[in-house]
Amino acid sequence: MIGRLRGILIEKQPPLVVIDVQGVGYEVEAPINTILALPALGETAVLFTHMVVREDAQLLYGFSNDTERRLFRELIKISGVGPRMALAILSGMDRAQLVRCLLDSDTKALTQLPGVGKKTAERLIIEMRDRLEKWPELKMGVPQGGDMLAALDEDAVPADVASDHYADAEAALIALGYKPTEAARMLNGLDAADSTEALIKQALTRKLSGNMPRGARS
Repeated sequence: MIGRLRGILIEKQPPLVVIDVQGVGYEVEAPINTILALPALGETAVLFTHMVVREDAQLLYGFSNDTERRLFRELIKISGVGPRMALAILSGMDRAQLVRCLLDSDTKALTQLPGVGKKTAERLIIEMRDRLEKWPELKMGVPQGGDMLAALDEDAVPADVASDHYADAEAALIALGYKPTEAARMLNGLDAADSTEALIKQALTRKLSGNMPRGARS
């Protein structure tokens, strides 16, 4: 099994990145927060990985640290939560935001994530809260109740540099599980940003905060 990769970052198309390790390019799917933390193309990157072996594919999921990987592994143990949904959850919320939702039983925020219905949200809260009690270090740096949306606003990426990355951002949101019309709404009206990752982060922040425009971006 592959548990860690260290090599040259040669491609970054959220949620997919490619790392060249001694001439072999490894395709890795990663949460948006992990991708935002990666260095520029051509520089050395390190990812902690989780490998899924299926009959028709061998898939790698990458994380910036072992805590994020462990959280991913805990999520996929829950009935109805596969790797793709876990990746979408960790893209829509960072560790602190997710833990706060679970501790506060915030089903409304959880159901803003793609593929997470009310029953899945309730299952996440029930099963993950018990595990959090045995994992106190996961709660470090988590804002107190009611501060989650403020934390989202502080983490938003400014979008004041012109770019033409809307199409890539929309494709990445669709890959994370959002419907095309929903992805378009999430991006509707956003100012041009300096990277695809910045647009995605802003769209996810907007979705979770409930500050969504009514019409789709033209």
